[in-house]
Amino acid sequence: MSVSFNIPPRRILVRETNWLGDAVMTTPALLRLREQFPSAHIALLTHAKLTGLWQNHPAVNEIILFGAGEGVFAVAKKLRAKKFDLALVLPNSPRSALEVFLADIPQRVGYARPWRNFLLTQTVAPRVAAVKMHKRSVGEIQELVANNSKLKTENSKPPASAHQLHEYLNLAAALGANPEPLAPQLTVALEEIASAKKKFGLEKMDGPIFGLNPGAEYGPAKRWPAEKFIAAAKEIQQRTNCVWILFGGKADVELTARIEAEIRNSKFEIRNLSGQTSLRELMALLKICRVVLTNDTGPMHVAAALGTPLVVPFGSTSPELTGPGLPGEVRHRLLKSDAPCSPCFLRECPIDFCCMNQISVKRVVAAVLESGR
Repeated sequence: MSVSFNIPPRRILVRETNWLGDAVMTTPALLRLREQFPSAHIALLTHAKLTGLWQNHPAVNEIILFGAGEGVFAVAKKLRAKKFDLALVLPNSPRSALEVFLADIPQRVGYARPWRNFLLTQTVAPRVAAVKMHKRSVGEIQELVANNSKLKTENSKPPASAHQLHEYLNLAAALGANPEPLAPQLTVALEEIASAKKKFGLEKMDGPIFGLNPGAEYGPAKRWPAEKFIAAAKEIQQRTNCVWILFGGKADVELTARIEAEIRNSKFEIRNLSGQTSLRELMALLKICRVVLTNDTGPMHVAAALGTPLVVPFGSTSPELTGPGLPGEVRHRLLKSDAPCSPCFLRECPIDFCCMNQISVKRVVAAVLESGR
């Protein structure tokens, strides 16, 4: 059911998600919202750590920030002063609904979920096509591996409509927006690219620039093994004379230092920028890469939204549900194994990590060479 308006809303607040990858997947919904309300003032309420993501985004007029320790009453007070007509709540949490309720925003729309429905003026029913990301128990995993086959109901590939970006499009459609999917979209200016290249000494490179992103904040089950990244990076560099840029957050510094040391010992060119870039600098540098070899993580979604081809080994998670870009986009190579327990959606593998170990260096190298032509 769509929300009806006597007068189209002039000031719309969108309560954003709190995680980088999820936020990128909301951009198609924001673009559709802009199409539906071209003259409206659209503001985003977003965590301060994601500020850079929304700079100069074509769907957004204003960015309202909240910090890690900022309470719900402080956020509501900030919103109340803005006098919004309508709030679209993208997260499913009770807190996100409470923020807009306390801000006295007259129309408040979000998914129906426990402990928050009374805070919204209109709830949206869960999508029929939605697929829940079920975390497998150790017993389930052991049974699947022992039988060496997936359960019959899970053996079919989820449809494109199961992808997470449709969750946000469906909410925008409740306001009358077009529900048809668009590719996630982010923008970065040429001046920002030039500045980042200068800052990190990438202005004049002899070979093509490839990106390597070996971390994953969610947990080790998402990470293709470091020794495989090293072997693949060496072979790709031998065959392309590429310059590798190592990406990562502060938590990845030890991992990227190990990879850097192994590649430098082979006398190859590599720039380790893990923990050194702002979000805007990360975006600028992902944009200049011919291809990025990455785990399933936030920067993967950012690179795809900037138009950079990706090669991604998937193990504990599902490319059909949270893969980069528009579902089915051919420029990305999303690699899976035949492990019967994948996807398990766990942070750590309770058995032998067969889902990632079965994705060979040879297969990844071939995918990177094909994407980086």
